[in-house]
Amino acid sequence: MSHSSLLIHDIGTIWQYDPQASLTWRAGEGMRSIQSLEDAWILCEGDRISAVGQMDSCPDHQGPRLDAGGRHILPTWVDSHTHLVFARTREEEFRYRLEGMSYEEIARRGGGILNSAYRLRETPEDQLLEDAARRLHEVIRTGTGAIEIKSGYGLTLDSEMKMLRVIRRLRDQSPIPIRATLLAAHALPREYQDDREGYIRLIIDDILPRVADEGLADYVDAFCEKAFFQPDEMDRILEAGSRYGLKGKVHTNQFTSIGGIQTAIRRGALSVDHLEIATEADMGDLLDSGVYPVLLPSAPFFLRDHYPPARTMIDRGLGVALASDFNPGTSPSGNLPLVIALACTQMRMLPEEAIHAATINGACTLEWEDRLGSVAPGKLANLILTPAVQSPAYYPYSFGSDWVEKVILNGKEFISKT
Repeated sequence: MSHSSLLIHDIGTIWQYDPQASLTWRAGEGMRSIQSLEDAWILCEGDRISAVGQMDSCPDHQGPRLDAGGRHILPTWVDSHTHLVFARTREEEFRYRLEGMSYEEIARRGGGILNSAYRLRETPEDQLLEDAARRLHEVIRTGTGAIEIKSGYGLTLDSEMKMLRVIRRLRDQSPIPIRATLLAAHALPREYQDDREGYIRLIIDDILPRVADEGLADYVDAFCEKAFFQPDEMDRILEAGSRYGLKGKVHTNQFTSIGGIQTAIRRGALSVDHLEIATEADMGDLLDSGVYPVLLPSAPFFLRDHYPPARTMIDRGLGVALASDFNPGTSPSGNLPLVIALACTQMRMLPEEAIHAATINGACTLEWEDRLGSVAPGKLANLILTPAVQSPAYYPYSFGSDWVEKVILNGKEFISKT
């Protein structure tokens, strides 16, 4: 037996149990139930789950053991949409919104994304890394076991590269898997306010080739909204990204429905994220498109805005993923238990649906369903230990409690250094 093995025994219930490691994207009625295993054990060898069973077959393990004492196990969350690397918080804009200013008005006053871009350009790379590492440990403590991080607060060649280098350095020291996304098309920088075409050409001709050459991104993104980038502009950026093997994971339909979903489908994007405004036609187009909808309920919660029509989507047969949108302006939290609670209370998702959305469906939107999102032999031993509960409904029901008791990463208990 490997010295780096761990036996977790006397588990009351394993939720999201996946004995054949066959679980994949869940949609419609398939999101309503979760497979479980009671009175169980999990054997972790190295960073993987090697076996799972019930206590009457528990192995005689001589290595490290963790007595769950009847407590329950979940797979860690997969947070598939964040902006974790940023230079400074923006609580002054929070006050502006409380005084009645809109997102667009704040942006016109030099706030919003441009504010973050200005701060990031003047912040040293090492400081960005230190701050991002602290935030990463914060979200791990709430059960996140894999994450996506976007650039997009640089908006110049040098600053976008700086952000992506920080993400790479963070990934190299991170205990959890990280995907990186190039979001140079996040906003029009001040120096290009009168030259939209010039900035799009900068992204396509200069930034994308450099990022691809250094292998700094897994995906490409664009913010498709009336006040930011139009569908035809996003189309050009996605087409350019595809030439470098970068699939699209795009912001769209946060405030308006202007054809971003249809453009993403046509370009074979991996996911469409936000969807606070999704029409019947949009939902119909997403059915059988192969493009994953990712919903970010903490953003409309913080903005006091429309929530995505998750109940309608699922009832129509769509699946959804949930992510935090952790960013300094519109969702300054990476707390996935809160996101799950908001999904239930504000979007009428059932607890089982929300757990699917934050685990296996999140894994699918990062193309990691073979290693994350369920408790299965062969997958990463990234697990959450919780109190014994009557049903998964307890987790969103108890939204104010810290019920993540322990986080196991790569077969070892995570001990935060922050």
